[in-house]
Amino acid sequence: MNILILHGPNLNLLGSKSAEIGEKITIDKINTGIRRHIRKEDLQIKILQTHKQFHAINFIQRNRNWADFFLIAPMSWARYEYSILDALKISKIKTLQILFTDNYSDITKSNSIFSEFCTSTLIGSPDKVYLEGLDHIQKMI
Repeated sequence: MNILILHGPNLNLLGSKSAEIGEKITIDKINTGIRRHIRKEDLQIKILQTHKQFHAINFIQRNRNWADFFLIAPMSWARYEYSILDALKISKIKTLQILFTDNYSDITKSNSIFSEFCTSTLIGSPDKVYLEGLDHIQKMI
């Protein structure tokens, strides 16, 4: 199974946010955890972190025929980035939305424009919710 993972805006600064609350979570640690988690599974992944909508849209469009599933942590895009939502709808990629707990983000399932489109939304700590998302995807298929 092929999975695309898109980390939305400012997740490259996750280490700064986690340090404020006494944790040591970075995007690099999350990506390493993801790769370790799927090491023995029959999964292929492509990961992108970007602030730029056009990079995200290109990532979706260029990989639409490759991907079986899409995992997105939209961050602020969850409020207004309809062009990314449209790219997902047009591409018809099954999508799982990842949201973070309150101490990391104020985006909720109810205020995310992606919630109605996504097959599921998972909420949790950044270091755990991605792995839960990958497990959830495997159970769905």
